[in-house]
Amino acid sequence: MVKNNLGHAAFCAIVTVIISFPILGLNLEARGVNITLTGASTSTYVAILVAAATVFVFQTFRDSLMGLLRKAPKLNPISRKQPMERSRRVKLESWIITGIVIFALFWPFFVSRGSVDLATLVLIYIMLALGLNVVVGLAGLLDLGYVAFYAVGAYTFALLSEYMSISFWVALPIGALLAGITGMILGFPVLRLRGDYLAIVTLGFGEIIRILLNNWTSLTGGPNGIGGIPDPTLFGMEFGRRVKVEGNTSFHETFGIAYSGEHKVIFLYLIALVLAVITALIIRRFMRMPVGRAWEALREDEIAARSLGLSRTAVKLSAFTIGAFFAGFAGTVFASKQGFISPESFVFLESAIILAIVVLGGMGSQLGVILAAIAVTILPELAREFSEYRMLIFGAAMVLMMVWRPQGLLPMRRTHIKLNRQE
Repeated sequence: MVKNNLGHAAFCAIVTVIISFPILGLNLEARGVNITLTGASTSTYVAILVAAATVFVFQTFRDSLMGLLRKAPKLNPISRKQPMERSRRVKLESWIITGIVIFALFWPFFVSRGSVDLATLVLIYIMLALGLNVVVGLAGLLDLGYVAFYAVGAYTFALLSEYMSISFWVALPIGALLAGITGMILGFPVLRLRGDYLAIVTLGFGEIIRILLNNWTSLTGGPNGIGGIPDPTLFGMEFGRRVKVEGNTSFHETFGIAYSGEHKVIFLYLIALVLAVITALIIRRFMRMPVGRAWEALREDEIAARSLGLSRTAVKLSAFTIGAFFAGFAGTVFASKQGFISPESFVFLESAIILAIVVLGGMGSQLGVILAAIAVTILPELAREFSEYRMLIFGAAMVLMMVWRPQGLLPMRRTHIKLNRQE
């Protein structure tokens, strides 16, 4: 077995060295009749050789090493754990989610402004991940352009506020509906596609939206983006120091308290929390309805689902539309939180992070997706000293997760029916 892996191991080591050139900025420069390798120090060259040697050794003894990893019970204590009963699991998830929501309601009043602002970003990612979980986790449709619907919701609010002075609360459903319609439009040309082909088309769609926003300077401002996006109000009360819209009042003057910038941050956090809870409840309800069963049937076996009379068109379009709808929700909140948006906020990396959250949490599992969104968003902020190696650590964590827990942190528990043998 080792001899059979030698050729593949040598190829992987060579690829590692080749990839290092553009990543580390190495160049071949002609100096007279000699060609010199420049762009890095001696320690970098040594690191490249060590990396290539490590890849070679790992690929050579891959089967043995992977077998040892899978047999390490101390490193993977939950690998052999029996799945919990469905009724008990549903009840436990409900209690845990309820506890998280109650804790989240009171938490922002006892922490710093920066922590609340980070928590708002976590809630936005939770909404995005729950929406993508419908498309990828439940319907089994690999969508790599999900950030496009996120951008539609954000730019809808930004453009409506700039050109028509429409408030956050009016733009919120409009942005979600436009994102949902965009998802339906995307669903039509990909009805016959699946797997890698579907992923490529959705990836292209996401890039089309980003390039359109970048080049349509007369409407979107192009690379300069759109600024001055207004904050949400509470029954006509603004949270700024001074009132910007005639007829509104200020929050601190209405209640006779001193002005504080934390009021706006906490209010945005509470809005994001309420919308995240609404998203979770609606999707949870969809999962128990016939449309949710249809998504799972399509994911498990499309041919069998069609033979049972399910409309492939209706099932796929419903998944794309509902997933995109909640991405529009999140985009509107993001635009209001940032106050400024540009096409650089909606690059492919965002789609990759959201997809990683769904995979790490467990495709189809709401609680798993919520916990994964919290971990993926907060952990990089807690380890800022390793910011240069963020993507390296993130990739290594994904690899280890696929080895030890490929079904995710909290995989979705599927219903199994055991038939008794007929004598």
